[in-house]
Amino acid sequence: MPTTAAPLPITPPRFATARLDALPLEPAYAEEMAAVLADPALYGFTGGEPPAPAALRVRYERQCAGSPDPGERWWNWVLRVRAAGDGEASGEAGGELVGYVQATVRGSRAEIAWVVGTPWQGRGYASEAARGLAAHLASAGGVRELVAHIHPDHAASAAVALAAGLGPTGQWEDGERRWAASVTPPPVP
Repeated sequence: MPTTAAPLPITPPRFATARLDALPLEPAYAEEMAAVLADPALYGFTGGEPPAPAALRVRYERQCAGSPDPGERWWNWVLRVRAAGDGEASGEAGGELVGYVQATVRGSRAEIAWVVGTPWQGRGYASEAARGLAAHLASAGGVRELVAHIHPDHAASAAVALAAGLGPTGQWEDGERRWAASVTPPPVP
């Protein structure tokens, strides 16, 4: 007998990696995230400029409301460094916010992206978060295909994509190379 999969929730389930808690986006994070995203160097490959806290709050409110398309989910998480000695997901407690990951989920495909603030780059947080996101989407979101678009000169972002299991394709969109991967669900115990 055919079954219909339950629709994905609008608010994404939280997840954790070895050092990071990925917390579902909330407008209340706007002020702290504006400081994380304040370095103009973050926008060298993507364009744009650092957001003001009020503008970021409005963006977060829109993102948290969800896609107007009922077949699409906008899943966004902020990344909080787990406080020293906190081995479990710490929820709201813990260290500082350092960036975000996001996924636009449509059926079994997700377009993913990641940003880590300049002061926290070079510590492996982006790769760790992208790997965690890929695993989380495969297990919690039913995702089987991951896609990202990366500027051809952005070596650090390409390294993150490789760490998450994505590989470059021959496809391009708006001057960025499409990276893709198939993901497998975790084994059922």
